[in-house]
Amino acid sequence: MTSSKKPSNLVDAASALVEAAKKAGADAADAIVVSGQSLGIDVRQGKVEETNRSENDGFALRVFVGKKQASISANDASAVDELAARAVSMAKVAPEDAFACLADQALLATDFLDLELFDETEVTTENLTDLAREVEEEALCVNGVKNTSGATAAWGAGGLVLVTSHGFCGSYSSSSFSISVSAVAGEGTAMERDYDYDSKRFFSDLKSPSQIGRMAGEKAVRRLNPQKVKSQTIPVLYDPRVSSSLLGHVSSAINGASIARQTSFLKDEMNKDVLNKAVTIIDDPLRKRGLASKPFDGEGVAVEKLTMVEDGVLKNWFLDSATAKELGLKTNGRAVRAGANPAPGRTNLTMLSGEKSPQDLIKEIGTGLYVTDLIGSGVSIVTGDYSRGASGFWIENGEIAYPVSEITIAGNLKDIFQSMIPANDLEYRFSTNAPTILIENMALAGR
Repeated sequence: MTSSKKPSNLVDAASALVEAAKKAGADAADAIVVSGQSLGIDVRQGKVEETNRSENDGFALRVFVGKKQASISANDASAVDELAARAVSMAKVAPEDAFACLADQALLATDFLDLELFDETEVTTENLTDLAREVEEEALCVNGVKNTSGATAAWGAGGLVLVTSHGFCGSYSSSSFSISVSAVAGEGTAMERDYDYDSKRFFSDLKSPSQIGRMAGEKAVRRLNPQKVKSQTIPVLYDPRVSSSLLGHVSSAINGASIARQTSFLKDEMNKDVLNKAVTIIDDPLRKRGLASKPFDGEGVAVEKLTMVEDGVLKNWFLDSATAKELGLKTNGRAVRAGANPAPGRTNLTMLSGEKSPQDLIKEIGTGLYVTDLIGSGVSIVTGDYSRGASGFWIENGEIAYPVSEITIAGNLKDIFQSMIPANDLEYRFSTNAPTILIENMALAGR
């Protein structure tokens, strides 16, 4: 499904819901249809453990009656008039919401770029089984790996249609392919696990099973015989596979919904230095083949690349129409739809690279912690308090020395954000991407 070749049945279904809502008494309405199918194969010790297959369509209608709104969802839109009537009846008895609205018509997308989100490559159960077996075999070939927790290969495809009562009609298709494996090294109580995976829009862009399997195995072996370290305050380096979590905390703190609710510690920080001046963060929904790319947002608004933080200075919130209206601003095309109602959210979020390599940062700090895994979710966006279980590697004399585990790192996001130093190893692998990040001082609780 592409914007130029809309599936007439889904477009017709969305249009019929909007028309039925108008006839039932709605002043305005929009309808979203999401269609998807997926296939996944789980393999362990060379044998297929589970095959997961799904196919579904979801329909959601949002209606407005004056300043009141209501929404309804269904898996079957055959009873169009009944769904619309129920939604309008619900809206009539709902409390008034001064901010609920369709997007400004002047902001709606009219041009739909080809973002290369859909790969027509067909994969079969046999193809995915072969990939899962291969990635597991590669992990088991690494010296020191004794077993795996399993391997998975999966494919998915879907599409979205959005129709509004003020003239918008748009759609797009997307696909995804993924491979993952978890390797086990050591024996008995000394076992250690680690993993690797990859996910892409196009099958040809996936890392090879041999790369993924070998990397998972090598990571597991490196974790063997971890040591404990004493409590202290130290520099902490976040590996790219966990540094994206820090970027996620930035995203949550600058989400317009949190700002409107006054539940973010950055609520009064627009156009102020909130991060280290070495940090620039962009959100780009138009990146070709991006895992969160889209030609329009969840309200039909035209999208563009935004600089969220520039040289440490906060420049934008993530906004949808209702949140923007509440804050006295204009939406910046960041509405996402998990169901009938939009909410502000990120797309392809990226912290740009810094100047120094991870190796240079390791040499400069001399002694510290290199984090590769985080445990728990002890983070408050209201206060900025941060505490996570962690494991990784100890740094001594400017080099990686030995694995460590059973530690906790803590601080406050206000201070953490100010001391972030990005390395130069940014790689676009997922929808949220960050390079290695150095936090100059954090509290470590160990033995």
